[in-house]
Order: sequence, then C-alpha cells, then structure tokens
Amino acid sequence: MEALIPVINKLQDVFNTVGSDAIQLPQIVVVGTQSSGKSSVIESLVGRSFLPRGTGIVTRRPLILQLVYCPKDDREKRSAENGTLNLDEWGTFLHARGKVYTDFDEIRKEIENETDRMAGSNKGICPEPIILKIYSSTVLNLTLVDLPGLTKVPVGDQPEDIESQIKALLLKYISNPNSIILAVVTANTDMATSESLKIAKEVDIDGRRTLAVLTKLDLMDAGTDAIEILCGRVIPVKLGIIGVVNRSQQDIMNNKSIKDALKDEASFLQRKYPTLANRNGTPYLAKTLNRLLMRHIRDCLPDLKTRVNVMMSQFQTLLNSYGDDVSDKSQTLLQIITKFASAYCSTIEGTARNIETNELCGGARICFIFHETFGRALNSIHPLDGLSKWDILTAIRNATGPRPALFVPEVSFELLVKRQIRRLEEPSLRCVELVHSEMQSIIQHCGVESQQEMLRFPKLHEKIIDVVTHLLRRRLPPTNTMVENLVAIELAYINTKHPDFHKDAAVVSSILKSAEEDEAMKRAATLAQPVQQNGDVEEARQQNGPAPTDKKSWLGLRSAQPAQFARGDHSAAGSVKDDASATNSPQLTPQHVQSPQKPINLLPEIPTNQTSRKLTDKEKRDCEVIERLIKSYFYIVRKAIQDSVPKAVMHFLVNHVRDNLQSELVTHLYKSEYAEELLNESEHIAQRRKEASDMQTALQKANLIISEIRETHMW
Repeated sequence: MEALIPVINKLQDVFNTVGSDAIQLPQIVVVGTQSSGKSSVIESLVGRSFLPRGTGIVTRRPLILQLVYCPKDDREKRSAENGTLNLDEWGTFLHARGKVYTDFDEIRKEIENETDRMAGSNKGICPEPIILKIYSSTVLNLTLVDLPGLTKVPVGDQPEDIESQIKALLLKYISNPNSIILAVVTANTDMATSESLKIAKEVDIDGRRTLAVLTKLDLMDAGTDAIEILCGRVIPVKLGIIGVVNRSQQDIMNNKSIKDALKDEASFLQRKYPTLANRNGTPYLAKTLNRLLMRHIRDCLPDLKTRVNVMMSQFQTLLNSYGDDVSDKSQTLLQIITKFASAYCSTIEGTARNIETNELCGGARICFIFHETFGRALNSIHPLDGLSKWDILTAIRNATGPRPALFVPEVSFELLVKRQIRRLEEPSLRCVELVHSEMQSIIQHCGVESQQEMLRFPKLHEKIIDVVTHLLRRRLPPTNTMVENLVAIELAYINTKHPDFHKDAAVVSSILKSAEEDEAMKRAATLAQPVQQNGDVEEARQQNGPAPTDKKSWLGLRSAQPAQFARGDHSAAGSVKDDASATNSPQLTPQHVQSPQKPINLLPEIPTNQTSRKLTDKEKRDCEVIERLIKSYFYIVRKAIQDSVPKAVMHFLVNHVRDNLQSELVTHLYKSEYAEELLNESEHIAQRRKEASDMQTALQKANLIISEIRETHMW
C-alpha cells in the first residue's frame, strides 16, 4: 500500500512534463478563502516554512506538492551525484531539473520568482502549475495541490474578474473525480458561510471525497468552543472534520519553528478539547490524508490502467496518421503522388477502402449524372415544344415554292425536325460540365490516407490540385467538341430509311393515302348530283367552285385538275372560272359574266398571321402527318444521343484522366529541385506530431510505472 503514493507522484511527474490533463490522477486539493490558513496547514504537514507569505493574494499559481518519505538508508532516492546521501530533507522543482534545494528559504524565493515569471507581478493568477517535490524522513507520502484563495473584491491592479478566474481554476482541479477535496474553514467564523465548503459541494454533492480542516481554534471568542463543529453536528462532512492550531503571524515574525508550534498545538488540544485531542491536530491530519489518499489510489488504479492503455492506442493511431519525419524526400514525393493517383482512380471506380455513406461521390455520382440528371433532362424535352400548327403549316407552304404541292413536302419535315434536334445540344453540354465538376471535387474525396498527406504538405497539395485541374481543363474542349459533333452528325443526315422511322413513315403514308381516297370519293359523289335550280348552282359553286353547265366542261375540269378537286383547292376552281369567262360560253348565266368596263379590284396584302382562321381538313391532316413524323424521328435521335453522350464523356474525359493522371503528376511534380519545396511540412502538423509523440512517450512510461505494482500491493 505504501508504494501507491510514490507511483502516483511518478505519474504526475510524467504527465506534467508534457503538460497534459488527459489523465486525472488521484491527489489532495486544498481550497479555502484568503488568509484561512491553507499555507500554514501545508507547512505543518511538511514541518518546514517554505511557502510565500504576505497580505492579500500570495498563492497565484497552483502548487503541486509531492511529499516523499525518504529514510536515511534509502539508496534509491538518495545518490552521491546530487549530494543527497546524508541530507535529512531537500526539495526539487520539475522546471529546474537536476538542482537540489537544501535551504527552504531558497525554495520560497524560487516559488515567488516562478510565479512572477508566468503570472506577472500585478497580482494576477496563472493556471500553469509549479511542481515541487520534498524529500524528508519525517513526512508521510502525500500529494497536495495548493490553490489560490477564494476572494470577492479585486485589490490593487488585479483584474476585475479575479473572482471568476480563481473559481474556474479551483473547479478545474476539484472537478476531477479522483481528487480528495481538503476544505479549509476558520473556526472564528460561521461555518455555514464557508466559501470552501460551498464550492466543494458544487462538485461533490454527497460529500464522499471532502475532508474539512478547522483552523484558528485558538482564536475563537472567549466562552465558545468548536465541539459541535468537530463532532459534525453543525455541518456533516462524510470524511470528517479535523481541527488544527497553526502559527500566528506574530509567531512567524518571531521565527517560531514548526516543531515548537506542533507541541503548542498538542498542549492546546489537551487543555481545551481533551476528549477530542487524539482525533485532531496536524499529525492526525497527516495520517488521515495519507490513509485516504492510499485508499483512493487503490480504488482508482484499475481504471487508471485501463485509461492509460486506451489512450496509448489512440495516440499511436494519431501518430501514425501524421506520418514519420521525411528522410528521402524524392522517394516520399513519388509515394505520395502514386498514393493520390491510386486513391483518385479508386474513387472513380468505386473500389476505395473508405466508402462514403452520407452522399454519392466519385464514379457513383458520375453514373447518377448520366442516367438520372441527363436522362431526365432529355426526357423533359417534348418533340413538339415550340412548334405550333401554324409554324408547321408555314414550313410546308414555304417548302412548296410557287406551286401548290400534291403531297406534303419532305423538305419541311427535315427543316422542322432539325430545329427540334438542335435542342438536345444544350443538355448534352451541361452533362459534360457536371461530370467535369464532379471530377474536380473528387480531389477532396480521394481517401483518408491521401487527405492526411495533403494536410501535412500544403504546398504539395496545391500543386497536385493545379495539375489535376489543368488536366481536366485540357480535356474539356475536346469532350465538348465531340458532344457537339454528335448532335451535328444527327443534323447532317436525316435518315428517313432508319428501320424504326421507316415503319412509322409507312403507317403514315398508308393512313394519308386512305384519307385522300375517301375525300376524293366524297367529292366525286357530290359533283355527280344534278343541279337544276339557281340556288343549288350557287350552293354547289360555293362548295366546289364555279360549276360548268355542260357535261363536257365538267369532264374537262376533272380530267385537267384532279388534284385540285381532290384537295378542295379554290384557286384551281377560280382559274377554271376565268377560262370559262374567256371562251364567252353561252351556257353561263348573265350574273357570271364580268363586264370589261368594271374596274379591276386590287389583291389584298399577303397576311402575316392567319391564326384567326380555322384550318381546313387537308391542312389539319398535313400538320398531323408532320407532327407524327417529327415525334418518331426525334425519339430515335434522342435515344441515340442519350446513349452516345455518356460514352463520349467517359472516353474523352473520365477514362483519359484516369489513365494519364499518374504520368501527368510525375511529369510535372517529380523533380529533384521541387522535392525540397513541396515537402515542407506545415507548422501545425509538425507541432501536433511532436505533441502526440511526447504524449505517447509519457503514456508508455506511465504504463511501465503502473505495471511495477503487483496486484498484492493494491490490497
């Protein structure tokens, strides 16, 4: 059991060297208000006067005091090298390695100097601890932490928030669940108003690790005593309340020794509290603290072992991620380039070891662009978007020239379908742009190992990004050109003999031929009916144009203009009317004969917008034919574009970059004159690796120290 406290002291030395609070070691933390007697209690436990004295705040940095019992025959702790073989007691500071202090006045001065060095001389505080180890043959093994006293009002040039600063510092130490809180309370004040007990209760609600020390028993008013308090009837404390009598300020000024003070304390307790004398006083306090600390360490040690082992594993992983120091920079540069290129290609192919689970990336995202984004964009384009029936009719008329066409002109179909095919070019180029952007973003998702190297060498990271960016940028124009050519190829030749289109064209031709035959038969049946009355003649003329009166004229018109009659073309009928007028046929009635003296009416202007009139049956049929043919051919082209554009993008952009990335990086970066510059490590990574290395070393030492204790020592 006695070996436990030195083990904790060794661990404390190890972890304070690296400045880490990761391991919460068992220790006794002394808290109290200013001038409550904290320093006097600690000096009584040591048996020497060595702490700074004065008015106001004197303790301005945490002082971790390790008391080490060192008998005369202990050759492990004593050595001839530092001259401690025959010394009764001495002290050492962690910040002054190798220096032995035999004069406790020098220890006081060193504490004051070290405090001023870190905390300044303006009565401010500093959280960095001072580690003092005192070896003596008259002390018990203890680890004490002396903290600044609680205060309310800033004095002199102290900062305005000095109260909150001190409280935060105290809470940092007493919040450690492995610490024992030594709350110092003065006997000449009401214990219910004790600030030390109040702050201890904030972190130790049940009071299981709080021990109260009642100081200044000799300064209580006449006629009063502390029996009720010492017995725990006023405020119960789980670990107990121990009363002590310290040296007064006058005793200190008179250089009264600690040994004499302890004798006077024992006499006072026997005289004032005879029944409680054996359970109070500084010697009893030292034994109680030693017993509590050893039991506490015994309970904490198993968890401490586990914690050290877990942290060793964590810091080893962290250290591995930072990598080793670079010895051969050329070889390291080539390794990083190869690793990055391999990680980049693996991300595209989907064979990376660390696969994203939050979002699509790499090759999966490219696949999504091809078959979801690009596919939906093409499917959203309707074959007839932007085409009205009047646009189609106008194209048909423009394609016929000055002569009326017998059939729907093929030129109008090609003109209109090319116009619709051109609309496929924009989403195709947008698909190239999206894939290019994704390949640019893959640089940030190409493996944890590669990313760590990139963070370690920021200049190399920038150069790699530049090389990949330039490679992608160079591949963008040929890819865009190829995609544009795919659309241009479809526009260059409208293949009306395409098997899929040929079927639809044959169906349309059959439907159109059947419709024309039906219309011709209806027209012929209407014209074959006898016209006997003027009203019937007028009605027939309005429907079928000017009608001749004899059978010969009817046959002549039908044989000369069969197409016009079949289509119901009024212009043809009008020309027949003019011919009939020119022959001055006697069979025509007087109202059909125009007088040569009548003024000629001018033709109206060619209408630019005829949307107000209704389409004839033939015009409707022609529009429907063109619409059906456009739809059929557009779907064929869209299907071809949807298949060929991803192939072109993969060949000209994705596969080319994947196959040539490593050679491109080696060509531009693997040069001896660049290696020194590119592999300059960033300062924060170097600092982190050093901190992780120091912590790993400390944990390994701590593990060895803990392993020295046999299980039997714990019980």
